[in-house]
Amino acid sequence: MSISFNINENNYIQQIDTMFLKKRNIYLGVKRDDLLHPLISGNKWRKLKYNLAHMKKLKKTELLTFGGAFSNHIHACAAAGKEFNLTTHAIVRGPELDHNNPTIQFAKQCGMQLHVVNRLEYRLRNDQDYLNSLQTRFPNAYIIPEGGTNSYALLGCEELVQSLPAHDYLICPTGSGGTLAGLIEGSETATQVIGIAVLKQAEYLKDEICKLSNKANSQNNWQLLTDFHGGGYGKFTPELWRFCQDMNINHNLPLEPIYSGKMMYALFQLIEQDYFPEGSKIIAVHTGGMQGLDGLKYRGLI
Repeated sequence: MSISFNINENNYIQQIDTMFLKKRNIYLGVKRDDLLHPLISGNKWRKLKYNLAHMKKLKKTELLTFGGAFSNHIHACAAAGKEFNLTTHAIVRGPELDHNNPTIQFAKQCGMQLHVVNRLEYRLRNDQDYLNSLQTRFPNAYIIPEGGTNSYALLGCEELVQSLPAHDYLICPTGSGGTLAGLIEGSETATQVIGIAVLKQAEYLKDEICKLSNKANSQNNWQLLTDFHGGGYGKFTPELWRFCQDMNINHNLPLEPIYSGKMMYALFQLIEQDYFPEGSKIIAVHTGGMQGLDGLKYRGLI
């Protein structure tokens, strides 16, 4: 396999310029990782990059992963399969498949093979015996966990930090904890790294992050804020959705209300509460996932 897994990793930071920020003398830049690639964008590419390199090293030719029917990770893995000419498989949480769902339609268009399982079987996705049985069933497959978070995912997120200009605060949305762990690994101790949890009761993620990142264990320059989940994973308030639309109209910054929109909405509330000292330089990471809007429209949620 002589294939090279690369995309053009541009380094575009969009400054948000408002009186709201000016009067507090705060710089806010958005790392537009949503623009990395039309289909494999944001933290999904960052997490896949070194997993694909490791897959190549192991001489595996197929990719197998897990996700729900509207998963951004499944969307990205399917797109990577098409982009790099790989066979891809997804174990999809059932009980059945809605073939009109835009994420499922896209995955199938990319040639991804979808294997629907009931919720009981899906719960085994991190069980070693179950993973061994899948490896036997798909001997050529490199298995990536749900959401793409593992030690190889962290390397790509570390790399993101190294491309940034000087900053005091680095902020990202947090679902599985992989992106936040990678940003902690890549950051200097003088930088405060903040994750905005997008799901309810996310305190347990702190332990997950410490398992993933050695630095998270030994440094206190990071935190996970768990009060901005907007009702839970995949849920959002009308105010949050209105904020996302306003950011797009007023600042040409497209947001979805599940990940990056939740983070930006939380960030503006924190700034309003004078959480950040005057003169702070903040960089917020837009982790992509904009195709999620199609799923929200499909379900009549926006």
